[in-house]
Amino acid sequence: MNLLIQPESGVAPLIKAIAAAKSSIDIVIFRFDYREIERALAAAVHRGVTVRALIAHTNRAGEDGLRRLELRLLGAGIVVARTADDLVRYHGKWMVIDRRELFLLAFNYTHLDINHSRSFGLITRNPNIVREAGKLFEVDTQRLPYEPGLDNFVVSPLNARKQLAAFLQGAKKELLIYDPKISDSSMIRLLEERARAGVDIKILGRMPRRGPNLAVRKLPQMRLHTRSIVRDRTFAFIGSQSLRELELDARREAGLIFRDRAAVGTLIQTFESDWKLAESCGSQEKTDQAPAAAVARKVAKTVAKELPEVAPVLDGAVKEVVGATASVDFNPAEVQEIVKDAIKQASRK
Repeated sequence: MNLLIQPESGVAPLIKAIAAAKSSIDIVIFRFDYREIERALAAAVHRGVTVRALIAHTNRAGEDGLRRLELRLLGAGIVVARTADDLVRYHGKWMVIDRRELFLLAFNYTHLDINHSRSFGLITRNPNIVREAGKLFEVDTQRLPYEPGLDNFVVSPLNARKQLAAFLQGAKKELLIYDPKISDSSMIRLLEERARAGVDIKILGRMPRRGPNLAVRKLPQMRLHTRSIVRDRTFAFIGSQSLRELELDARREAGLIFRDRAAVGTLIQTFESDWKLAESCGSQEKTDQAPAAAVARKVAKTVAKELPEVAPVLDGAVKEVVGATASVDFNPAEVQEIVKDAIKQASRK
């Protein structure tokens, strides 16, 4: 098993694998703007490789880019399928080469994720894992139900909560966690219970609500875009799902729990280097809300309490995302999250 570390590894391992493919490439896409990868996929088709792409039906940035990508890939001779719309998002990203090598990624095929973000990916030729990833690709392509076949192949919303809870519960000495936002209440309680039991827990990312026994720091000088956990310096998890309710229970996410001395060791070294930098920068994650979050909370309160007439509009917008037949109740907390994201996006422009 090999570990990809972003931004250090860059795009070269992906391009090399695509260029070496002999018979088939199956790729799952949520976000994609890396034209070098696109050209490599087209070149594979040109030399006789069957390339199939499964593309998310939507993402927060909108569908226009995904639909343009579909047309370009179809024009290059790639077989394109679109995910179903039964889940809030299809957020997983992986690639299977010649049905014998799996690239399971925590990052998207974008310049931002690959060149400017801390993230990880795994490369494995374990036949059972490769076969399971291939099975998930097939059922999602055909919009059929998926039945998990491996405990360590973690798929939301089917077995992720159970397997990740058991993984955390098994910690005896230490947990090293990268996570952009830990917010699931049961997972937070589990982490706090492990901390009270004497487990040393360090988190690079965000945890808005937590007890005093959890050390949380912001990753400095780099965007964080990975979901990774090292347990007792022996086992690790890398995947696309945060310890958030939405990503555990309502989206398609994929990850892997593994034991590989070299890969886990490199993951530990990277975490410790990032943690040391976070300490030197004094980037302690605060429990107080940042200004943008505070503003978002006030706006959400206004929307929820002062302008209840907008609730049907919000309800309709949510149903466009989760499906017209879904039963969706107006939730002020969700409004706060939406407003917060909007403020963040606007502040970056």
